[in-house]
Amino acid sequence: MKIFNSIQEFTTNAPTIVTLGTFDGVHKGHKSILEKITSSSKNTGCESVLLTFFPHPRMVLQQNTDIKLLNTIKEKAMLLEEHGINNLIIHPFDHAFSRLTAEEFVKNILVDKFMVRKIIIGYDHRFGRNRTADINDLIQYGEEYNFEVEQISALEINEVSVSSTKIRNALNAGYLETANRYLGYPYFLTGNVVKGKQLGRTIGFPTANINITESYKLIPDKGVYVVSSQIAGKTVYGMMNIGNNPTVGGVAESIEVHYFDFNSDLYNQEIRVNIHYKIRNEIKFPSVNHLKEQLKEDQKTSLEYIATKLT
Repeated sequence: MKIFNSIQEFTTNAPTIVTLGTFDGVHKGHKSILEKITSSSKNTGCESVLLTFFPHPRMVLQQNTDIKLLNTIKEKAMLLEEHGINNLIIHPFDHAFSRLTAEEFVKNILVDKFMVRKIIIGYDHRFGRNRTADINDLIQYGEEYNFEVEQISALEINEVSVSSTKIRNALNAGYLETANRYLGYPYFLTGNVVKGKQLGRTIGFPTANINITESYKLIPDKGVYVVSSQIAGKTVYGMMNIGNNPTVGGVAESIEVHYFDFNSDLYNQEIRVNIHYKIRNEIKFPSVNHLKEQLKEDQKTSLEYIATKLT
């Protein structure tokens, strides 16, 4: 898959099949839409193009929005590549782009830049300045500029929006199994391993501290989770704490993973942490010894879950 950081960067000598949207999470609800564009491109010999935007349009157009996304840009690209998309364009969304008229978008971008043969779009999609144009306008433009418009049904669009909402709600509540069922894969965090306070190793539970720089990434509810990672080609299981470490007077939120039967140095490595199940909420214990005893129970619970559900 080729990745372009703007519409201007994109070039092609072949006609294209185009779709556009946020595709946040690249979850089960998106599957049929992605299958439409990939199968259509194979059947026609056209290149498939997925146009998405960053920042999310709501971040630009709605003041004080605090929207959190299921994927970072890098994570989204990785998931879309797995679905066989030929070209991913991540266009910087700003007020100037939002002021393009519908005809400017169609003529200058879809027709002249993308050489569009077909666009696959939601029945309720609105576009152009002040979002004044709809699917019927796009069909008329298609007749004028000789491209086909395929509508995504109300049922499929509803499945996407409902799934996204349910995934976010489930993650915020710590219901990982529910979120993962809608995603079709374990929700994951990607970040670099950095040095922390190293308290864990003093009580027998050394941790990898995961630093996530993308502030817009949705972090699940505080608590302890069963997790896994691929490290050096092997699946390594562990448990992760998201929270402030209140027992030791922590203030800043951290993400710490203790891997079972693993002691290699992970500092400065980028790591993906798949999150499978929430064991419990974060608790302030009366002492570090009480915390240590609870961690032993957490490990026991984690290993039981891994043995029965993951292996």
